[in-house]
Amino acid sequence: MISVLSNSWALLLGMMLLMLGNGLQGTLLGIRGEIEGFSTFQMSLVMSAYFIGFLGGSRMAPEMIRRVGHVRVFAALGSLISAVLILYPTLLNAEAWIVGRIIIGFCFSGVYVTAESWLNNSVTNETRGQTLSLYMIVQMIGIVAAQGVLVLGDPSGFILFIVPSVLVSVAFAPILLSVSPTPAFETTQPMTLRQLYDASPLGVVGMFLLGGVFSAQFGMAAVYGGKIGLSVGQISLFVSAFYVGAMLMQYPLGLASDRMDRRLLILVSAGLGGISACAAILWEDNYVLLLATAFFVGGTSNPLYSLFLAYTNDFLEYEDMAAASGGMVFINGLGAISGPIITGWLMTTFGPWAFFGVISALMLAIGGYATFRMTQRSAPSADETAGFQAVMPSVSPVFVEVAQEIAIENAIEEQLDENSP
Repeated sequence: MISVLSNSWALLLGMMLLMLGNGLQGTLLGIRGEIEGFSTFQMSLVMSAYFIGFLGGSRMAPEMIRRVGHVRVFAALGSLISAVLILYPTLLNAEAWIVGRIIIGFCFSGVYVTAESWLNNSVTNETRGQTLSLYMIVQMIGIVAAQGVLVLGDPSGFILFIVPSVLVSVAFAPILLSVSPTPAFETTQPMTLRQLYDASPLGVVGMFLLGGVFSAQFGMAAVYGGKIGLSVGQISLFVSAFYVGAMLMQYPLGLASDRMDRRLLILVSAGLGGISACAAILWEDNYVLLLATAFFVGGTSNPLYSLFLAYTNDFLEYEDMAAASGGMVFINGLGAISGPIITGWLMTTFGPWAFFGVISALMLAIGGYATFRMTQRSAPSADETAGFQAVMPSVSPVFVEVAQEIAIENAIEEQLDENSP
């Protein structure tokens, strides 16, 4: 771990600052939109716009890097992010925010692709797994810390919009001043959606539904908090609880997934998360129970991302797993676009409780489909399954592919150990 930090500290520090800026602006917009009187549906379109841009960036960034190089893409996208962050409080209308969120999502996606390819190039095969784990921890620290920054300023003013702009600008300094010569950039051609569905219907359907869960949580949580009258400090803790739960529950569920039928684990995790989200409707006025629910829902839903990747890998040859990662990220992105829009429309129609209602419905749908798939074919034996590698939905296709490669290497090593005399 010390060697990983010594080789990659600048990239990791830069990414943590980027996540501080990104995590702050998402929650801040939800709070400021409530202050400015934006409707719930308008805010849902604003939040959905980020995922439209993010999905577009993940598809276009690799070609941009191949054409003009890592440094130019990184610098150009970073400049756009800083500019848009400062413009938000000066353009107080939903249409401008929607455009800004598309640009922000596109740029952050491109920045992640660039930085993660740099990070992958800076480590050895022996340290890639540690680096991936440390990278995700740094991401979570940045996002959770961003929620704490919210209480240091006035959301109705300008300062809290300037802070993420400065954080993003500063983030590029350690990265650009310390990286080694830019690596050659190659990504695997994604599998078609039809090929993925034929390999794992549960993986594809589940990943699409999970995209809606993820974007509803992190796009509309602050909007929900504002609608039920939470203070800025309470909203920041509420949003943080989702992320903390996601981080802490990754590894226990990962360990369990390598020892049992993954469909059963998906069913149990999604079912418990869906039931707890539904129960939250009953204790909307109890803030402590809301925090506990957010922690539990985040902890049961987000590890499903890695579980769906691992389960899909169980039905693929090793040489196809990296290609599958791009398709799975795209499917998740499609689901993420719809999550805030559906949630916002239902919150407008039925009230704030629909926030947890949508999350519950999607989680229970995942559990129900997992139950159906368990009747359609038997589970692979434990020695035929690919290794679980924890991945958060916030990473780019580059690191999902890296995680796939690590899982492949681990599975091959296990097979060699089992076959050795």
